[in-house]
Amino acid sequence: MNPKFIFIQTYGCSANQNNSEILKGILASAGYQITNNEKIADILIINTCIVKGKTENKIKRRIQDLAKLYPDKLTIIAGCMPDTYAKAIKKLNPKALMLGTHNFKNVINLISKEESYLEKRNEEKILLPKISNNKLISITQISEGCLGDCSYCKTKLAKGKLFSYSEEKIIKSIQNDLEQGAKEVWITSQDCAAYNLDKGEQKLPELLNKILSISKKFKLRLGMLNPNYLNSILDDLIQIYKNKKMYKFLHIPIQSADNKVLKDMNRYYKIEQAENIIRSFKKEIPTITIATDIIAGYPTETEQSHKNNLNFIKNFKPDVLNLSKFSSHKQTKAGLLEELPIQITNKRTSEIMDKHRQTAMENKHYFKNKIIKVFVNNKTAQGIYEARDENYNIVLIKSDDKSVLGKTAEVKIKQVGVHHMIGEISGGLFIN
Repeated sequence: MNPKFIFIQTYGCSANQNNSEILKGILASAGYQITNNEKIADILIINTCIVKGKTENKIKRRIQDLAKLYPDKLTIIAGCMPDTYAKAIKKLNPKALMLGTHNFKNVINLISKEESYLEKRNEEKILLPKISNNKLISITQISEGCLGDCSYCKTKLAKGKLFSYSEEKIIKSIQNDLEQGAKEVWITSQDCAAYNLDKGEQKLPELLNKILSISKKFKLRLGMLNPNYLNSILDDLIQIYKNKKMYKFLHIPIQSADNKVLKDMNRYYKIEQAENIIRSFKKEIPTITIATDIIAGYPTETEQSHKNNLNFIKNFKPDVLNLSKFSSHKQTKAGLLEELPIQITNKRTSEIMDKHRQTAMENKHYFKNKIIKVFVNNKTAQGIYEARDENYNIVLIKSDDKSVLGKTAEVKIKQVGVHHMIGEISGGLFIN
């Protein structure tokens, strides 16, 4: 019997990317063939995300389109959406099977039995077979779920309470990836700062120190850290960031720079705490890349709240801004509130993004004409490669030398943009 071909499409964060890599690994180990061509695939898997309303609507249209294009193909909807939108998915595609976030290990059973798996349980997605999208990058999830109760968030409904993975298994998984040629490690979860708090003790610093002590050459990028749990490990984390293996990249989502809105959001901290964290990092590591998230147009956001957001951007100049318009979810507390007029939300979104582009560009000008070292981790087009400097800034370089991929290079920054820089190789290549 010829092996069946499976097409997997992924939406959302790095944790979702990691989950799809694991799905591919499990399926390939069972004899299935992974393809990037949906037309030749026998089975279609959509790994979904529900963080943003815009993405959610795009996925719904995709499910509907696939049902019309391939009515006889087995279609599996995986990830967060089945846990929160099961009835809606059935309306979009009555034949679709569903694989919830806590049941990825059951994908083979789902295919053979043709039944959905939506049971809520703790599932460690670690030390499993996986096929990486980029063999140079080890995406490693350290926990599932969170300790928060954000009023606007549906992800909690899907992911559930915090469940931290075994430290021993995390270390082993990373070691395996490094042995297979990975040169970059991404640590990811819904809130990395909360790691192991479900077991009574905050152990992120300890985990990071053990990862960094692995005797291989690699760079480590730490994922999202919420301010309320980051604050208690601030001093330890700053020292860890000084390690030469750490990318100087801090993702601290504020969601709003207004304390009243933060309280309404159930975010459990004041903006002054987040600001103190950023100042503390910048004092010790001045060029550190700051990434943050803001939701514009929350129902209780006033004009003053909006001005506070603009002032935050002006004063702290985040290099990366994940800006979302508030989207109402009926299953959340914020979904019961009256939404702001869309014209106001659109206007505020545009103003925040304009201010961000201005300040982010100012940040990038610091690097103009400087010679820096970058790690080349991706090929984006013929002769064009994507690299990262020590602050995790994107640097695009042109090279006809295919061996540049996976190497460290000295480049001179010739041009700068809001979210990337263009460099020219000025020195030699170094093997990591």
